[in-house]
Amino acid sequence: MNDPVSPFQANPPSARRLTITVAAALFTAVVILVVVVLPAEYGMDPTGLGRSMGLTAIHGPSRKLEIKDVKGGNEKTREVEVPNPGDPTPLSNPAVVQLKKADAQTRTITVVLKQDQETEIKAILDSAQVILYSWSADGEVYTDFHGHNPSMGQGFVRYEEQQTGHEGHGSLVAPFAGEHGWYWLSLSDKPVTITLKISGYFRDIKDYGLIK
Repeated sequence: MNDPVSPFQANPPSARRLTITVAAALFTAVVILVVVVLPAEYGMDPTGLGRSMGLTAIHGPSRKLEIKDVKGGNEKTREVEVPNPGDPTPLSNPAVVQLKKADAQTRTITVVLKQDQETEIKAILDSAQVILYSWSADGEVYTDFHGHNPSMGQGFVRYEEQQTGHEGHGSLVAPFAGEHGWYWLSLSDKPVTITLKISGYFRDIKDYGLIK
C-alpha cells in the first residue's frame, strides 16, 4: 500500500510563488527598519513617520532652546542643549550613589547621665557614607555634633551649632573617613536617659562611656 502523498508534495510551490514570498518578507523587514528601527535607535527618520509616532524622541538628537540669560541683569538670549531622554547625564559627583551588597545597619544605644556627667558616641564611617540618626533625652542636655578627621590630630569639624535641648534628628554624609557623632553633657539635677538610633552604612559604633 502506497503512503499518502501530502498536498505540499503533490503541489510544490512554484519558483514564482517562492520569489514573491521572499520579496514580501524582505519588503516588510525594510519597512520596519526604515519606519521603526532607524528613528528609534539612530534618530534617522527618512519617512517622517517615526516623528509622528514619537519614535525619534527615544534616541533622537538633543534639542536646543533659546532662553534669556538674565544673569548680571542683561537680556541677551543664549542657546542651551536639552538632554535627550534616552541619554543619561553623567554624575558630576559619583559619590552620591553608594551601591552595597548588604542592607544598612541599625543600632540603638542608651546611656544614663547624672548631673554634670558627659559622654560621647561616634559612628565610624568611610568617606561619603551616609547615616540617619535620631536621639532623645528625658531631661535637658548640652549637645555637640561633630567629626574627627585622623589627619587633623586633635582638631574636629562641628556639624551644627552648640546647643541645649531634648532631641535631635537628621542625616550625615561623611565628609571624610573617621569618627562622626555626639557629645552630651547632662544639665539636669536628675538622671537623664539618652536614646540614640543610628541607621546606615557605618563600620562600627564607638561608645566612649562616661567621660567623668
